[in-house]
Amino acid sequence: MYVQDFADGGMDAADLLGGKGANLAEMTRLGLPVPPGFTITTAACVEYMRTGVVPPGLRVEVTTALRRLEDAGGRRLGDPDDPLLVSVRSGARFSMPGMMETILDVGLNDASVHGLAAQSGDERFAWDSYRRLVQMFGRTVLGIDGAAFADPLDAAKERTGVASDVELGADELRTLTATYLEIVRARSGRDFPQDPRDQLDAAIVAVLDSWNTDRARLYRRKERIPDDLGTAVNVCAMVFGNLGPDSGTGVAFTRDPATGRAGDYGDYLPNAQGEDVVAGIRNTSTLADLARLDPASYADLRRAMRRLETHYRDLCDVEFTIERGHLWMLQTRVGKRTAAAAFRIATQLVDEGIITLDEALTRVTGEQLTQLLFPRFDAAAERTVLARGLGASPGAAVGRAVFDPATAQEWAGRGEAVVLVRRETNPDDLGGMLAAVGILTARGGKTSHAAVVARGIGRTCVVGADAVDVDPSARAFRTDGRVIAEGDVIALDGGTGEVFLGDVPVIDSPVTLYLTDGVDAALAQAGEDDARALVGAVDRLLRHADAARRLGVRANADTADDAVRARELGAEGIGLARTEHMFLGERRVLIERAIVADDDAARQSAFDALLPLQRADVRGVLEAMDGLPTTIRLLDPPLHEFLPDLTDLAVRVAVADERGESDPDDVALLGAVRRMHEANPMLGLRGVRLGLVLPGLFALQIRAICDAVADLRAQGRDPHAEIMVPLVGSAQEMRLVRAQVEEISAEVGVRGLRVGTMIELPRAALTAARIAEVADFFSFGTNDLTQTVWGFSRDDVEGAFFPAYLDNGVLVVSPFETLDAVGVGRLVTLATREGRERRPDLVIGVCGEHGGDPESIRFFHDAGLDYVSCSPLRVPVARLEAGRAAVLTADRREDR
Repeated sequence: MYVQDFADGGMDAADLLGGKGANLAEMTRLGLPVPPGFTITTAACVEYMRTGVVPPGLRVEVTTALRRLEDAGGRRLGDPDDPLLVSVRSGARFSMPGMMETILDVGLNDASVHGLAAQSGDERFAWDSYRRLVQMFGRTVLGIDGAAFADPLDAAKERTGVASDVELGADELRTLTATYLEIVRARSGRDFPQDPRDQLDAAIVAVLDSWNTDRARLYRRKERIPDDLGTAVNVCAMVFGNLGPDSGTGVAFTRDPATGRAGDYGDYLPNAQGEDVVAGIRNTSTLADLARLDPASYADLRRAMRRLETHYRDLCDVEFTIERGHLWMLQTRVGKRTAAAAFRIATQLVDEGIITLDEALTRVTGEQLTQLLFPRFDAAAERTVLARGLGASPGAAVGRAVFDPATAQEWAGRGEAVVLVRRETNPDDLGGMLAAVGILTARGGKTSHAAVVARGIGRTCVVGADAVDVDPSARAFRTDGRVIAEGDVIALDGGTGEVFLGDVPVIDSPVTLYLTDGVDAALAQAGEDDARALVGAVDRLLRHADAARRLGVRANADTADDAVRARELGAEGIGLARTEHMFLGERRVLIERAIVADDDAARQSAFDALLPLQRADVRGVLEAMDGLPTTIRLLDPPLHEFLPDLTDLAVRVAVADERGESDPDDVALLGAVRRMHEANPMLGLRGVRLGLVLPGLFALQIRAICDAVADLRAQGRDPHAEIMVPLVGSAQEMRLVRAQVEEISAEVGVRGLRVGTMIELPRAALTAARIAEVADFFSFGTNDLTQTVWGFSRDDVEGAFFPAYLDNGVLVVSPFETLDAVGVGRLVTLATREGRERRPDLVIGVCGEHGGDPESIRFFHDAGLDYVSCSPLRVPVARLEAGRAAVLTADRREDR
């Protein structure tokens, strides 16, 4: 069976019915006023994608469901006297702004438009509905450019001297419909279909095809939605919001999706049809206006929204239509929200007894916390206000104005920050919206396409700035006597809805202040109620995450300043302190001298000069992390990184020889550089190999660490230094270095130093049991492990062929961004299990960049690691995600 009536489903069947169909079924089951209809399941789309043809039998099932729909409403599709009209909507498992737009009024034709006029007693309404069908069908099914229909509509309004399409009369709409029918004929090469069943069948196929449009694939890649889910198709009996002043359409939220404030929020358009609000073609009224216009319908809407929020236990958004004073619910879902709203709503629902604190933790993400760390505009700075609209998605965005999605993508691709400026957005704009740092529209409300998508993808957005007169052909907009051309810098405040000219200074967000200075300081500086409520919500959920998580969170920090910053942000130690910087700058000449030394004495002299410098570096980091584990990695990069470029040095020596000014030191250095030159240095003499080949190198570093520990202990401090050996592939390599550590630490009188290794080669993972015999800890270097597993050089491939791999589905996301759980992750799991089997007390962590990636953190939790380590600024994100991982794992156990 490919078709299911709304009355037969429920919210738990979203995989089969899609999100929209499942929620329509659930509202029907709850007894809410939902127009009758049916859903073509995702299974039909999956079969259509597999074979390229509509599944056999689907047409028969649609006919059966359509007849039930006709019987329920007492009307027939195609009846010229009293026609049944239906809407056709897509509805994937996950909400996808890149999917197909709705087609309304399917079933109207040249004959039945007169019957609709007679039955409704409103000729204007009938012709308005017909012109909408032709326009939507032409754009969505036939692929005609929307501007081909928008331009005649604008011309009709200008010709008749009206401001909106609502003011066009029946005669103008009849003429406009004739124009639209001619546009369809001219642009598509065929007449608009007059058979209502042909309209319906074509609309269904268009929905199925929409699953694989470019914009749908783009959105799925960004949101990591699988390509094989398919979309459902929802066919619903039409109810009409364009029947006069006692009718209308709207979108509402049970709480403010932008700020998280409690209360009903939404947009309403009187005398309008379903997509008018979302399309943003004219600015909307508020729900407070609806309460004045139609108190009874408003009361019915509030009761329905309260019931839905209680039932779904979350913020819900709804689409509704009022037909001559009767409320109809057309859709509901768990609503998209900004990062700030997510935190506030989660804690509100806890306080209201609707969800638990554990559940609240699952309602927020590390990515959302990252968004809250973005700076905001400085209210005290001088600013030139260009316009004011509605703040639809908070944030501070500064960029060059661009006026089409292609330009936004092109300019962003070359590193420009851009703000996409449109009259209103539509699904075709998705690529440009993703590329932009901010979105500005002249039309639309807080539930318009631009607002909803911007909140979903985390972009700053201002909508409904009606003083902004956008001229796409001139690539400019005008406001208050100013002309802003493409390329001019503008700034958007997505909280206040203000649009500024030029750059505007920014200051730290209140959440950043909370993380660095503490909750009391942040609350004192936050000022406004929304900011204070947000700080309180973040503090509450982050503290709960810390209590719930099993994974420790350390930081990758190379200097004392980095270590101090990491500790302020909640790091419980350092998982990776690189030592490369200890050989650079003015010290570089010393390592060069060690490399070209003719004998051990000369080499040791260079190392002796480096020792006090490195001791001071190590001491600074250990002081900052006093009492916490501090893992210091011995030198890892290839030696050539500490030597002059071979070509530059050869030219310099040749020129000096030519002039008779040869420098013996340069000649000796050139010989050393040539000896050390490698075709592939990342797989050559580096890490433990370099430490074993170049006598005294690791001994220098080990002694600097031991001396620093001894000095601090003598002062009553509590340093916890751990020595990490890089690029180990053999247990014997580890034994040799460990022997050096034990010998030097005994000389210095430092006991208890832990010695471990970075697992960054497949062989190290595969022989983890052997290496565990001589290692106190493992730390997965997932960057290099990913490179060696895949055979990718990160620096070379990300710009070379990753885009093509993403487009073709070889990769869903860069394996350097999120851990490749199938390949690299299997080695992590294997090494963890076999290492602990040999040594149960083995401490295991990860210090690659994946240690700060939310999805990867959940994998590391499930794999049984002890900690993750990431950059200092990612520490709060890792803390939150580690807590979420613990709660989600417990939920999965309970489900089993």
